[in-house]
Formats: sequence, C-alpha cells, structure tokens
Amino acid sequence: MKFTIQKNILLENLNYVTKAISIKNIIPILNGIKFELTEEGLSLTASDSELTIKTFIAEKDITKIEKPGTIIIQSKFITEIIRKMPTDTINFEVIDGLKIKIFTESNQYNLNCLDPKEYPSLKLEESKTPLIINSSIFKEVINQTSFAISNQELRPILTGINLKIVGDMLECVATDSYRLSKKNIQIANAVKEDINIVIPGKNLIEFEKILGEDEDLELHIFNSKILFKYKNILFQSNLLNGTFPNTTNLIPTEFEIIAKTNINDYFAAIDRASLLTQGKDKNIVKMKIENGKMLINSYASEIGKVEEKVIIDTDKAAKIDISFSAKYMLEALKTIQDEEILILLNSDVKPIVIKSVNDESLIHLILPIKTY
Repeated sequence: MKFTIQKNILLENLNYVTKAISIKNIIPILNGIKFELTEEGLSLTASDSELTIKTFIAEKDITKIEKPGTIIIQSKFITEIIRKMPTDTINFEVIDGLKIKIFTESNQYNLNCLDPKEYPSLKLEESKTPLIINSSIFKEVINQTSFAISNQELRPILTGINLKIVGDMLECVATDSYRLSKKNIQIANAVKEDINIVIPGKNLIEFEKILGEDEDLELHIFNSKILFKYKNILFQSNLLNGTFPNTTNLIPTEFEIIAKTNINDYFAAIDRASLLTQGKDKNIVKMKIENGKMLINSYASEIGKVEEKVIIDTDKAAKIDISFSAKYMLEALKTIQDEEILILLNSDVKPIVIKSVNDESLIHLILPIKTY
C-alpha cells in the first residue's frame, strides 16, 4: 500500500470512524482501523462488534494512489499523529508487511500494524427499500429524545431509543422510568409493515455528532441491526433485544391545570433555584402555582433557601405545590426551540407534562418527587 492524501480529508474521516472504537474492547484486532486502498479510493472501517462505521474517500479526493493494499493501523495514536503532522500533504507506505511509514518531507512515523487477515468480516448490508429522512430533522429527533435514556444497565432496554414507524409517521421515545421524551415526525415514504425497534442510545448520540446539513439520510432496517447511510458514511448499529415498555398510556390527555410561560424565564428561574441543591442526588426544586402566580423555590438546610417568581398565564383557580428534579426539567427545556411552553399538571403525584405552544410533535414528561 502506498498513497498520498491531504491531511484535512483523512482527519475528517478518521474522526468519524474512531467513534466506533471502544475502550472496553477485549478483541485486540478491533482496536485497529482498517485501511483498504483500491484504485477507486480509500475505505476506513472501525468496529467494536456492536457498532461499525465505514467511510469511503473517492480516488478524486486522494492526491496519489501508487499501490493498493490493506492494513490495520492501531487507533490509539493515529488520529493525533495525523492532526499534528507539520504539512497538509501526508504520505503512507506499507513496509515489511506489517509496518507502515507515515511521512512528510520533514518527519516520519514508523508504526507496527495488525494483520488484516485477522480482521473480522463485517457485513454492511443495504435493504432494497430504505427509509429516506432529512438528516437535519433526524438530528433534531435524536437531540430531543436521547437525553432521557437510562444510564443503568439493570434494564438494558431503557438504554435505547424506541423507534416506531406506522404508515408515514415515525415516533421516537426515550425513558429512564423517571422521565420520558417523545417526538413524532412525518416521513416521505410510508412503510407497508409497522416497524418497532430499539436502538442503543449511546450509538445514536455518536451518530448525531456526524449528521450535518440538509441531506438525504437512508435507514436500512433489519431484524437485529440498522444501517444508516449518510454521504460517504455507513453507520451500522446492533439493535437491543427485548420489548420496550408501552408508554402510550403514561402521557395524560386531560389536565386540571394548564400554565403558559416564557421558556427562557422559566429555565432561568429553575437554574438559579437549583444552585443551592446541586450537591444533592435529585437536585429537587419546588414549584407552586396559586392565584395566577408561580413560585420556584429550593431549600438546603446547611446553606439557605431561594425563591423565584415566574410570570405565567393560567386560571386564577389553579392551585398546586409540586417538586421535581431540576436537572431533568432543565435537560427537557433545552430541547424546545419555541419561546413559550405549556406546563400541564393534574396533582402533586401525577406527571408533569411540558409541551411547546406551537409544536405538538414534541412531549416531555417528568415524574414529581414526593417531599416530606
């Protein structure tokens, strides 16, 4: 293998594929990145066996291809080596079979490599009828739901995001059993058979970092995996086994109290009130609505107390005193892009529902915390 390439082109693609390298990986060969050079271009592949990312750099974007070949370069240092190379043009040459020379006119690295024959065969299959979704819209869907996934491995299914498609409606739901986020979007091509899968949340969060401007994103869905095709990138993730809980009945449809307020004022009040409780596990603040007014307060016996007033539009008869996690509320509010929100309530033991005034497609639910 011997080729010359521009630093920025290679670095961009390395940054994509290294997202699939896991520090927990126990298979040595999977700590490497597969460089596969043909006359058509250069493929880079990385995998941890559950997540596989492959990019392709076309021949027209490579300065010079002198000799095709395949090698596995250990991932630990390669990205930093490329980033710190002193010139924009970098040369690669395999020497002595399993060593690679990476060099410019003024410096060179000689790295030990891994045998490509030991690299597992990774099938990145594409379906005949992929779903097509705008990349910016799907990026927003991930952003608006992924924060609510569980970090606890006790219930692995809750570490994923549930993606359901019925007809031309796609629904994404994430929950850690204390909060829930749901986003609905309409897709261009309706499915003939309903789809109900759970994608590991950590993988989708990594994929969201790759997605950029408005382009077509293809979803190739299989029984145990999903392949995303975006520009020159193939991003394949295993699916989680198990049944995601039915969350449809968890979201109330009728409410005794409906309060409208400015999201920035509400966010800032909770943010300030939570300062005194940030050292606490649940970071609890209290919200009181009475006589058409809202008070946000928190109390820490060793520090003191804080009270914030928020202007709201609600029925004068509305009255409630409810506590919740400031952290959960702030994370939900960050995903709403409108200026005004609706805070929907029933009682101090029933879920708090947050909606945008203008966007019915996004719903956040937060369970209250009983304080005595």
